[in-house]
Amino acid sequence: MISLTVAQFETLLTAIGWPFIRIAAFIAVEPVLGNRTIPFRVKIALSVLIAILIAPTVPAPPPVSAVSAAGILLLLQQIVIGVAMGFVARIAVAAAEMAGQLAGLQIGLGFAVFFDPQGSGQTPVVAQFYGLVAILTLLASNGHYVFLQALAESFRTLPMAPEPIAALGFRTLVLWGGEIFRSGLTMSLPVVGALLAANVAVGILTRAAPQLNLFAVGFPITLALGFLMFYWSLPLIVPMIDTLSHASAGAMMRVLEQLRPVP
Repeated sequence: MISLTVAQFETLLTAIGWPFIRIAAFIAVEPVLGNRTIPFRVKIALSVLIAILIAPTVPAPPPVSAVSAAGILLLLQQIVIGVAMGFVARIAVAAAEMAGQLAGLQIGLGFAVFFDPQGSGQTPVVAQFYGLVAILTLLASNGHYVFLQALAESFRTLPMAPEPIAALGFRTLVLWGGEIFRSGLTMSLPVVGALLAANVAVGILTRAAPQLNLFAVGFPITLALGFLMFYWSLPLIVPMIDTLSHASAGAMMRVLEQLRPVP
């Protein structure tokens, strides 16, 4: 029969509990495991399992009580670190959704929206399609393993300590958020560029022949060309999403290094 003393139980709980907080905060925001369609209990169980698996490799947590001021500070610190890492991991999917919104607006499907359970709001269909492509690309290229590896490495890069974290990492996090717009515009350029040329051609055509109905002629042309460009540009978008997901893992480590308290 296995018996544990109170001190041994508290040590075991501390060794698993503190990493669990950072892991749970990361999974709550991360794009693949943090999807709202995954039950909350599954996320908690997965966080506990990951915490148990990586507990032997994590540096020993500080001996602070969870109900003390230092313990509350450490608790909030782990939540902030986990959420920051999760936001960096979401960049690839958010950039793809931005590309879908730009492409859908240009093609004339900006009005085609439906309820998105992930964002709890109305989302354009094209943006949701690009987001699903990004998530499937992450899964196919083992991007979720890369994020989990970065999560495990974060405990060595930024060990758990009650000292306040540095603010420089948040600046890097905000700057990396600009990658959503840069990469989103780059992914949507094939569709946006082709449709821009088509709109210019339709404008010249209606100018030369005013009797043509702009809406009756232009909308079917842009819609058909947009779907063709969606099909032709997908092989170009997938490698960009893969590259961006691996770059997000590197940005995650840079944010952690800059969050490290200054001695």
